[in-house]
Amino acid sequence: MSTLWVGTSWKMTKTLAEARTWAEGLRDHLAQTASTAVQPFVIPSFTATTAVAGVLGEDSPALLGVQNAHWEEAGAWTGEVSVPQAKDAGAQIVEIGHSERREHFGETVATTRLKVAAALRHGLTPLLCIGESAEVKEAGGSSEFILEQARGALAGLTDEELSRVVIAYEPIWAIGENGRPATVAELIEPFAALGAEYSGRITGLLYGGSVNLDNAAALLEIEHVTGLFVGRTAWQLEGYLELLQIAEAHAEAEQIGG
Repeated sequence: MSTLWVGTSWKMTKTLAEARTWAEGLRDHLAQTASTAVQPFVIPSFTATTAVAGVLGEDSPALLGVQNAHWEEAGAWTGEVSVPQAKDAGAQIVEIGHSERREHFGETVATTRLKVAAALRHGLTPLLCIGESAEVKEAGGSSEFILEQARGALAGLTDEELSRVVIAYEPIWAIGENGRPATVAELIEPFAALGAEYSGRITGLLYGGSVNLDNAAALLEIEHVTGLFVGRTAWQLEGYLELLQIAEAHAEAEQIGG
């Protein structure tokens, strides 16, 4: 069975004090109940990266990420952070291509491809986010659209490089404060398409979009889903720890079921 990934991006939230408190709680929890079947990860804002890294420690079972990074090694890119800088701050994951980055900051398939390559070049895990709008979904083009996003970002990678990639499918209509939670039925076809293309070839295939404590277990039952990428429910430590427990219970059931 594949390792289940359960992570959260804090987006533009949390002070340093809030970030440290959350990370201390996760550190203490993992010291007592870390599961080898579940891979926790957290992606704070840039300002909290080193603080969270310092709390978790180098040997933490949890991975640390950043929400974006530039594809160039260094240079005159005011306001940007490079992959080497992110790595130096303690990051092990680079989130790439979130729909908010695409909509508000001009992220394209071409730039996601450059960023995936940069992350891999420096030994970090690219977490590629893909997802379609409500209009695309209503037109029946979800699977084709997200496959084009994934194929474009991952074009030219060797099998070894591809094996280090994580994909998070986050339909735009299901994410954010006003997102509508997707039903299991709505996710079967997109994950069937992604699974046919990437199952067994990448590290993880995650779902994100209004994930909460009520639907997490059902989402993990969907074929080809190997984890959850969570927003608001995980911003409170208690919610995130409950999600870890749900994933651990799912992993145990899978092992028993064989």
